[in-house]
Order: sequence, then structure tokens, then C-alpha cells
Amino acid sequence: MTGAPWSVFLGAFVDELLRLGVEDVVVSPGSRSTPLAIVFDVSDFRLTVDIDERGAAFFALGMAKAARRPVCLVCTSGTAAANYYPAICEAAAARVPLIVLTADRPHELRNLGAAQTMDQFKLYGDMPVFFHEMPLPDGSEGKVAFARQMARESVIRATGTPMGVAHLNFPFAEPLLPDLEVPDLFSAGRASEPPAILRPRRVIDSDVADRLNAAMADRSGVILCGEGEYPAEILDLARRLGFPVLADPLSNLRRYDDPHVIDNYDNILRRDDHPAVEVVLRFGQYPVSKACFTRIGALRPLTIVVDEVETRDFNHLTDLFVRSSAADFVLSSAGLRNEIGSADLDRWVQLNERERARIEAAGEDAACEGGWVLHLIDGIREGSLLFAANSMAIRYLDTFYLKRDKAIRVMCNRGINGIDGTLSSALGAARLFESSTLLTGDLAFLHDINALHLARSLDTNLTVVLVNNNGGGIFEMLPQRSEESCFERLFLTPHDVDFARVAEGFGVGYVRAEDPASFAEAYAAAQSRPGIEVIEVVSRISDLKEHYARYL
Repeated sequence: MTGAPWSVFLGAFVDELLRLGVEDVVVSPGSRSTPLAIVFDVSDFRLTVDIDERGAAFFALGMAKAARRPVCLVCTSGTAAANYYPAICEAAAARVPLIVLTADRPHELRNLGAAQTMDQFKLYGDMPVFFHEMPLPDGSEGKVAFARQMARESVIRATGTPMGVAHLNFPFAEPLLPDLEVPDLFSAGRASEPPAILRPRRVIDSDVADRLNAAMADRSGVILCGEGEYPAEILDLARRLGFPVLADPLSNLRRYDDPHVIDNYDNILRRDDHPAVEVVLRFGQYPVSKACFTRIGALRPLTIVVDEVETRDFNHLTDLFVRSSAADFVLSSAGLRNEIGSADLDRWVQLNERERARIEAAGEDAACEGGWVLHLIDGIREGSLLFAANSMAIRYLDTFYLKRDKAIRVMCNRGINGIDGTLSSALGAARLFESSTLLTGDLAFLHDINALHLARSLDTNLTVVLVNNNGGGIFEMLPQRSEESCFERLFLTPHDVDFARVAEGFGVGYVRAEDPASFAEAYAAAQSRPGIEVIEVVSRISDLKEHYARYL
């Protein structure tokens, strides 16, 4: 539309997002979203195009999670917007900042049978932390100021406490082409500086420290760290308290080969000879380990939960709740002490070494799927990303990722724990790293196979370690296994897919690893070159339960 005066409305909106530190936008093609797509395209945003809205949303999720800053999503109206919903659910649960911009028909076409039109008002229910129905674009001074304010509000809400999804629904009337020649396309209504967003720390004062010290006095305990962001100083807190740190793989604390870091706590808590647990100081989500929450639930220790928002305590154990981020708590916790806490620390360290010796043997057990994780951790490059699929992949990582002084970033979609969008999420996160690895099972890989099309267009290094047991291997470990009449059809779901041909069809690299030596060679080579490469590790599902159970 030549001379479209409303173009500055969108230009101001996009400009304000940039000024507030948003850098990436993921666009899925469509007609009604044309105004947003074109204005983003001529801005300084880094723009990625994904034809699959479901995958696009998970791609943005992975990027936002890795970057710890919002990523924008743009799609057309109708079911395109509905396809964002799974990733929005995950982002809400995992507290990941996304700014979702859905295009819509103008109000006069709604609820009247117009094509590609449905009710998009609060389409995602209570999942977003912020929703607003935008007005039709207008180049007036007041509307341009409003566009900038909505950009600011979206960033403030998406990066607030908790972080989450901001959703703006944009109605557009035809004609849809913006005017890119207007002289103030991005500068209209711009203040000299964007408003500063200040985030003061929450400090643990002396009264809170005294209350916590009194609660922990004369008790042995543990620091339990689930998925989250933790400063290295958490190990100083562990030393002052004399507590071991039970470190979930997603805590990213297994990068420290420190005696206080207990990486084999899942196995330790499965046995009756573990030390007493009278106090739990818990940060983040509950860990992957089922033995952890079942055993601790049975022991019912005094439980102190540190979180900015909520307890996330499905065991109903919380005795004290400290409203704080993990970082703020740790960095202001110098007043916390426990004189007897160290009494059981040596025992935790001894048991951890005992379990480590058992687990290291899995590297020689070719029939143990999880044993391949030992070789993966040996070979992964310093500073790399390791993204794990849900189901067995993250459980293998929990068991077989042994601590060492190697700074890798471990991620997984553990907000709601679904297998959908795994490859897309890993690709998005990989944009932030020189070298990245996805550890996935075959069903999670198949579930998001469309992402291979996107992968070809990205200058991103991602090595996919595909553990293929031809079906839903996790069900071998669950009670459903006893239902012989329907187990294979309803739960195991063998697929017999030839992944070599799949890779060839999408034009991505592929190699099959027959043994640890060939895996190590292929893995080292794959990490050295750009693009996506699949390394398939084939196993027998009949071996899964027996060979995994040996190391639990």
C-alpha cells in the first residue's frame, strides 16, 4: 500500500523492542502477518523463517532459554496461531521469555464466517503473563506512542517475575503491504533513551538468616538443586553449611569436580545406607530423579524452598519458603552457618565414589544405551551446549553424566516434560553456541522431524546423537509393560524408520556408530564442521531394562 501512514505504528513498535535488547524474531509465512513480517525484515532484528508454526515456537523457546532474553514470534491468523500453544505451555512452566505476535482479521470480519478467522482473544488462556488486543495500526502521534509503550510493556512483563510469555494480537485490514519509504519508519515517537528496567536484588537480611540458622541448627542436611541458574558461590554456601549439593544435570553444577557436588544421589537414595537427611534446602524445580522425590518425601525432612514465585512442591513438604532467586539468596547468604552439618558429608562423598565406579563400568557395556552418555561427555567440547530430549534421554543424562571440570551448558524442556519440539528447541538454543549436541531418542526425533528442513537453512553446528531402540523404550520400565495384549500397539509403537534415508531426504549428514570407538571418531568430526549431522546409535529395546537397571 503506497503511502500507508500506519507503517510507522509497526516501525515504532519494532524499534522499541530492539532498544530494549530483543534481537531475534522467528516468522512463519502467511498473508495476514505481512505488515509485521516485512517491517521486522527491514529492521536490525535477526530474522529466522520456519514454515511450521509449532516448530517455530519451539525454536524461539530454545533460543530464548539459551540467551535468557525474549525472542519474538510472528504468525498469521487462524490455526497458525494455535500451533504455538505447546511451546507457550512449556515456556510458561519453564519461565522462558517469549513475545508472541499473532496477526488477526479486523474486528468487522470476526465471528461472521470470514476465511482463516477464529477467536484469538486470549487464545492461550492463562498461560501468558501478559495479553493485549492491539488496535488497528494508525500513524497518529498517540497511537505511535502507544505502540512503543506496548513494546516496553511486553518486554517488562516477559522478563519479570516470573519470566513468561507476552501475547499481543494484531488486527490488520487489507491492503497489507506497509510503506517502507516513510522517512521516520523506525524513529517516529522515539525518546532519546528507552526507559531503564531496574531489577533490585532481594537480600537475605539478618532476621531471615537467624530464622534459617535456627531451623537448620543441629541437623544434617542437603542442598537440592534442580533446573535453574546458580552462581559458583553456591559451593561456598555448601562449605559453610557442611551440606552436600545434590546436583541435577540441569542445574549445570556437574561442571565442577568439587567433593561437595554429589552427582550420583539418585543411586545413593535408592539404597538404605544413605546418610540422614534432616534438612533440605531446595532451589529450582524438583530434579529429574524419581528416587529423590520419593525418598525425600518418605523421610519428610524439614524443607526450606527458595524460589521467586512459588514452592513447586508436589510433595507438600515446604516448612519455610524464601521468596528469592537462587542467585540473590546465595550471594547474600554469608550469615548462614551450621556447625554440625559436615558430620555426614564424608559419607556422602564415599557413597558417591562407590556409585561412580559402578556407573563408569557402563562405558564397556555395549548393550547399555545410557553408557554411550559417558563417551559423549568425554568427547563434548568445552563451552558446548548439550540439549537432552525428555523420556529416557534426560534420565540417561541424570545417571551417566558424571561431574568433571568441563564447562558445558545442559538444557532440556523440563517445564512440562513433553517430547514435542525437541529438535526445534535444540536448534534454537544452538544459535548461541559454536558447538552443540542433542541427545534424543527415536520417538522424540520423529515427533519433530520437520525441523530437519529448518536445520538445512541455518549456519549452526548441531550434532544429533540419536539413540534408536525402535519405539517407546521408557515403557519397558513402567507398569504398562505387563499389558501384553496391547503393549506393543499402544505403548511401544515400533516404527521401523530408516533414519539414514530420512537424513538423505532432508540433505543432512548421517553416520551410524557401531561401537564406542566409531562413535568417538564420528562425534569429534561432527563437532568440527557447521550444519547438522545425525549419529545413530542402534540398540535393542529388549536389552533396555536389564542393562539400565544394572547401574541403578
